[in-house]
Amino acid sequence: MKTLAPYGTWESPVTVENITDTGNSLGLVDILVDSVTSKIYHIETRPAEGGRDALLLTESGRDITGPEWDVKSKVNGYGGAPAIVHDGVCYFCHAADGRIYKVNVEVPNNGPEAITPGNSFHKFANYDVYPLDRNVLVCVFEDATAAKSPSEVVNSLCFLDVSTKQVFPLESDASFYSSPKFSPDGKRLVWVEWDLPDMPWNGTEIWIADVVAAPGSSSPLVLKNRRHVAGEHSRISVAYPSWLSNDSLIFTSDISGFENPWTYDCTAGVAKAVFETPMEESFGCTNPPKKLGWSPYAVIDVQSTVAVFTAIKDGRSVLCRVDLAAGTAVLLPSPYVEISHIRPLRSDQFVFIGTTTDAAPALVQCTLPATSDAVFLELQSAAQGSTLPRDDVSLPRPLKLLVPHELGTRLVHVIYYPPTNSRFAGLDGEKPPCVLNVHGGPVGISPQSFNATKQFFTTRGWAWLDVNHRGTSGYGRVYMELLRESWGVVDVEDSIDAARILSAPPHDLIDPKRVVIRGQSAGGFTTLSALSVWADNSVFAAGTSLYGVSDCERLQKESHKFESGYFEMLFGRDPQVARDRSPIFHAEKIVAPLLILQGAADTAVPPSQAEIMVESIRKRGGVVEYQLYAGEGHGWKRKDTIEDALRREIQFYSRVLGIECKGV
Repeated sequence: MKTLAPYGTWESPVTVENITDTGNSLGLVDILVDSVTSKIYHIETRPAEGGRDALLLTESGRDITGPEWDVKSKVNGYGGAPAIVHDGVCYFCHAADGRIYKVNVEVPNNGPEAITPGNSFHKFANYDVYPLDRNVLVCVFEDATAAKSPSEVVNSLCFLDVSTKQVFPLESDASFYSSPKFSPDGKRLVWVEWDLPDMPWNGTEIWIADVVAAPGSSSPLVLKNRRHVAGEHSRISVAYPSWLSNDSLIFTSDISGFENPWTYDCTAGVAKAVFETPMEESFGCTNPPKKLGWSPYAVIDVQSTVAVFTAIKDGRSVLCRVDLAAGTAVLLPSPYVEISHIRPLRSDQFVFIGTTTDAAPALVQCTLPATSDAVFLELQSAAQGSTLPRDDVSLPRPLKLLVPHELGTRLVHVIYYPPTNSRFAGLDGEKPPCVLNVHGGPVGISPQSFNATKQFFTTRGWAWLDVNHRGTSGYGRVYMELLRESWGVVDVEDSIDAARILSAPPHDLIDPKRVVIRGQSAGGFTTLSALSVWADNSVFAAGTSLYGVSDCERLQKESHKFESGYFEMLFGRDPQVARDRSPIFHAEKIVAPLLILQGAADTAVPPSQAEIMVESIRKRGGVVEYQLYAGEGHGWKRKDTIEDALRREIQFYSRVLGIECKGV
């Protein structure tokens, strides 16, 4: 029989130490498959080792590089695609100096060797090995050597000669590049490019070019005969190109309003949709590609006619077997609701990072027998919070809220997690306090997968509510475009409406007087906006901004190149709009207590954004708590930071709401 106790005071099996100490890894970052040997490798974040990312051989768990190496790229500020393994040789980027290193993974205790010159202004990522000469790589190259401002940083594709340790920049006319890949015969190169003010989910283009030898030139290869494959600036987003054969490509395009698979015939110069009638599901990654190297599919048969895609259906990832020739898609039942980093393994196998609703992320191998259902084998688990008994796990309840509108109703997607504890129940007549969480991006998405932070709260008797406001990805381009020029309006409206609707009949799920709002990055901006610009003190009792934006006008001037044009999409071209929606210019309206957590090394949202807000609130005698974490960037990596931030947050809410906080 359960013990009756006030919501928010329950004794929980989840502590801050559980989240960082269960196993050595907090999260799976990436999967690598050696296309020659078919060996599987993975990258994982290790909070107990200063937040470094370690590269491991999955089958043995052997650390390929050693404890002094941090396998992480910083291209575009968000990084991604820091390593590749080809025929037993790994090429990776070391975060401390940005250089590319080479190490033979087949030889234990073999130290990495630098293969790019030492230059703190250089950044590399997203590599591919030239099929005809393993000493030549192509990759994305970011050069800030001559840059006096972020806009002057040069992004390009480059060839890298491993034997001479020389870098040869190639294409640099576009603002950004990603996904360079050689054709199997080495005669062609494909890549994605886009220009400011676009982001990679607004408008991109796929190009191909011929790869030819360059006798008499210092560069081993050059590109000739550029051809446009698909995509259009500001209107059509294309992504994730890879080669089906020497003469054909597969990629995704959202020209229909949803990301769907397409193919391209290089000889005919024709792009074609795989589905005759577009499917109203996004066959893409769960989140928009801010980071490099993501992949939502794997081509798995020898004839390159079958691919397995992850699609997003009702906010959840699903697996689909797509027949590229027939133009059909068949759902593959799976327990995973968030799926990413799909990599081909063998003709009937692929691997991916998958998360269920009740367990931590895992590295999963899937086999597709010809006559039976898909077989899933978990090779590695991130382990964070995985010891939580199933009876204590709060499961997601996705809800579609209809909000009255001048034209009828509008839709808001939310995910509700009820207070859940096998030993405790709430008091009769009491409704739980609620953490309303706003995702980052701001075009990101809150998935319905297991998350230890959410369980940290729900096992203590808190409700948790994720708001996938207008502008969220995964629900189609039309829903995402509702954020255009409306950031700071539609996201705040949807958050306020969600809190009000779920605290009133017929839902009656949360206590309207004990709702707190929190968010990371863009979600932090929504939090600050809700408490300042909108200043509706009847909705939120407190708020937490984790590295959130407070001065949009100032951030636009301070921002790194990658997001320097983003503000035009979010606010329009009138600078006064960005100023009017900046929380810093409405700080005097803030009445609710506020907690601000910030990384000192954050380049996406610099500490100045937090500090000007704190100073303004303190000047007028408002209630604000502030913590700056040395060495942390845009998101927490270190064990002590993760624990301290979570502990501060729940203790802050408990003080404000008068809740006895136990066992933190």
